[in-house]
Amino acid sequence: MAQGEHPAAASMAERAAEAQRATWVSVAVNLLMTVAQLVVGWLAHSQSLVAHGLHSFSDLLSDFLVIYASRQSAHPADEAHPYGHARMETGATLVLGASLALIGGGILWESGMRLQHIDALPVVELSALWVAIATVVSKEGLYRYLIRVAERQRSQLLTANALHTRADAASALVVVVGIGGALLGWSFLDLLAAALMGFMILRMGAELAWGAFRELIDTGLDAVQVEAIRQTLVATPGVLGLHELRTRRMAHQALVDAHVQVDARISVSEGHRIAELARARVLKEHPEVLDVLVHIDPEDDMDLDLLAPRLPSREILLHELRPLLADLPAPEKVVLHYLNGKVEVEVFLEHAFFENGETLRQAEAGIAERLRNHAVVRSISLNCMVAPK
Repeated sequence: MAQGEHPAAASMAERAAEAQRATWVSVAVNLLMTVAQLVVGWLAHSQSLVAHGLHSFSDLLSDFLVIYASRQSAHPADEAHPYGHARMETGATLVLGASLALIGGGILWESGMRLQHIDALPVVELSALWVAIATVVSKEGLYRYLIRVAERQRSQLLTANALHTRADAASALVVVVGIGGALLGWSFLDLLAAALMGFMILRMGAELAWGAFRELIDTGLDAVQVEAIRQTLVATPGVLGLHELRTRRMAHQALVDAHVQVDARISVSEGHRIAELARARVLKEHPEVLDVLVHIDPEDDMDLDLLAPRLPSREILLHELRPLLADLPAPEKVVLHYLNGKVEVEVFLEHAFFENGETLRQAEAGIAERLRNHAVVRSISLNCMVAPK
């Protein structure tokens, strides 16, 4: 298969630039909220606000991770990475998910420990509530901006970062409730809010890490996407059947391998043309597909893969054909068809041989008799070329 350039390749630099712009906006918002939450949370004695500040700090770390990964994934394919560097996003998503799970687990543990000594907790001050409300508003606005960019780019990493921000907004809402309850006299609510926030972060991190891990072990596209690609392939003119279709994710894109069946007796070049047409149709109709490898089969060979290597090579068959073609002129061309565990042979002779009908009839009868018990060759057809070679 010739490897043509995918239309999306030219826009990789623009895609990376847009991702970095969005991420720098996220950096600015998270930096501001991290400082505000940590300082006010410490001064106002709010454990949940301090915990949320630590979460916002983890957002900063994830933002820089996104910037690094988007730059690396934009690098074109090279000798060491023939499919490009898109899985840098996948690896970064795995790191981000694992770090979130650890941070969430740490917050959950710390909150549980403090709940055992609730009588010693200091009184939460009103300033913590205002910062928590400001956090909800800013994080929700940031989420809406990031998710639009992520959907436009179909980026798993940007989506993960946007969902991270939405979870941060939701957890900040929990902090608002917890601080509000503490201000009303139920001081334990601040710690319960911190514990709930820790659980949410832990769950989200585990889901992100698991999704990235599944991609790294070449998990395929979902059934709906696979069926759509299947229909595109079988609708290609010249394709008679499709008996193997494999897909695997690569960041926001996918790779496809397909075995398509064509007429067993067409030429190699015609089969190649059908393969290129099938590949081009998939790339055009399914923009999430980065590349397609089309394997051409003359038959449904799913149960016959071990038979073809056992059949003799061309050199051996040409030697075995000599006694089968006894008393015939030297062939101008011999075409071999390896089909269903046997070999069918097309022999092209000079035009003059076919001028005598009786000679042709005798030759055919002799060949049929010699083929009666042949272990490999199923049939031999005699042909002539009427056009110039």
